[in-house]
Amino acid sequence: MIGLISATAAGAAARDRLAAAWPDRTRVYDGPVKDAVRSAFAECEQLVCFLATGAVVRLIAPLLGGKATDPGVVCVDEGGRFAVSLVGGHGGGANELAREVGELLAAQPVVTTATDSVGLPGLDTLGLPVEGSVAAVSRALLDGEPVALHAESAWPLPPLPLAEEGAFAVRLTDRAVEPAGNEVLLRPPSLVVGVGASKGAPVDEVLGLVEAALRDAGLSPRSIAELATVDAKSGEPGLVEAAARLGVPLVTYSAEELAGVQVPNPSDAPLAAVGTPSVAEAAALARGGELLVPKRNSQREDGRAAMATCAVVRRPARGRLAVVGLGPGARDLLTPRARAELRRAAVLVGLDQYVDQIRDLLRPGTRILESGLGAEEERARTAVAEARAGQAVALIGSGDAGVYAMASPALAEASDDIDVIGVPGVTAALAAGAVLGAPLGHDHVSISLSDLHTPWEVIERRVRAAAEADIVVTFYNPRSRGRDWQLPKALAILAGHREPTTPVGVVRNASRPDESSRLTTLAALDPAWVDMMTVVTVGNTATRNVAGRMVTPRGYRWQQSTREEDR
Repeated sequence: MIGLISATAAGAAARDRLAAAWPDRTRVYDGPVKDAVRSAFAECEQLVCFLATGAVVRLIAPLLGGKATDPGVVCVDEGGRFAVSLVGGHGGGANELAREVGELLAAQPVVTTATDSVGLPGLDTLGLPVEGSVAAVSRALLDGEPVALHAESAWPLPPLPLAEEGAFAVRLTDRAVEPAGNEVLLRPPSLVVGVGASKGAPVDEVLGLVEAALRDAGLSPRSIAELATVDAKSGEPGLVEAAARLGVPLVTYSAEELAGVQVPNPSDAPLAAVGTPSVAEAAALARGGELLVPKRNSQREDGRAAMATCAVVRRPARGRLAVVGLGPGARDLLTPRARAELRRAAVLVGLDQYVDQIRDLLRPGTRILESGLGAEEERARTAVAEARAGQAVALIGSGDAGVYAMASPALAEASDDIDVIGVPGVTAALAAGAVLGAPLGHDHVSISLSDLHTPWEVIERRVRAAAEADIVVTFYNPRSRGRDWQLPKALAILAGHREPTTPVGVVRNASRPDESSRLTTLAALDPAWVDMMTVVTVGNTATRNVAGRMVTPRGYRWQQSTREEDR
């Protein structure tokens, strides 16, 4: 919950805007400001104070306990110009809250955390439990000192300027070890604990078993990703509460799924009880991995029969491949999600000219693998291979990466051993359509006229089908020096089904500084105007030139009335 505190009418107005925008996230604290801040500080995860920064500093100073427990605090000035991340920038989420508040109130977010200021991800913001000398290692990174990465297993981390050796270190491990003096431990969620339980198994018995199994194997409980069991035990109170106390999900599988998993220690007892010869081992191994702790039973002080079993598996790291659409080229048409994925990627793969567009957005330490035109399949294979090696990878393409771009070749190479995230982008057709007016207001189709990978006979059949179906057509890759006859041929096919006065829009470099466009007709279009940087949109029989804009109506009533007016 976010506590909102204000002292003046201007502050209350901005406060109320936040409360209206985030009704489920916020709570307004009225009354004397000192009392309101004290109450919100004790009851909320975050605070937004519409007060002077100095006043907030004095009010919260007696309340501060430590960065691990204090809420994040953001100050917004009376003029609504700035949203200042004051306390708990990373741990309390104040940095991100300042950005959110700034976006909503049109205020400038002010973030002074050192790593954020220079574009480095904070070691305590990587989404992994962290232990050790975070401040000292972060300072070493900021000062450009060599910081070694000791990765005991591959894991898709964001970019960090880490070296093979150094006086400071970041160690990625799920083992139960203590950090050295100038070391930070990152705990990957690599351990799956399979659990079985008799009806009524006490939560303390389940937790005691899990903790003992990890301790004896030298493993850290902070690397537990999930507890796993059979569907029939999904509501068993001891298992549900154990997962809640550990802060991990309880994942379940059907008895049929578990029965198909090969395990070293099958048993007749679970087979009779729930229909599978193994619960703990099979649930832990259900998605693959290395069995570190075979099935073991809980020990009860009263000598009675054990009511819980567990097994521990180290699941292999899954690399992460984000296929990112950069949009048509204008920076303000690059989506926030695309920006976030670019900054999250440790490895960037892309066409050299597209890399140049966004190079300034990448974090220090990002490894860039760029190549020239014609190497699409090579880039796709490279991106997938890097992800399979456990890296966080971004594969970029113009427009939307799934439209005549890199998503298809990449996903044709990828299997289910990596996580794939698609990030949509504004396509060239949409950017050109916005320049022209509303040419895509009804059914429309995009067709590439490049016959480098698709036989012309196939392309021609598709153009003819669109012509006969009276669909608005956007041509990609319409004309190049070596392919100058395909566009006239495609236009001739459309002309057999549409009037010579049919509107046609020609847009070159849509959204870029040298953008140019013209609205013409099917009869008047000169193919010499067109090159590979151009998108050509041909209207259907209902498309009209309205006040110099290309407009295709949404419905046929408008089309009918227009035809009647024309008569």
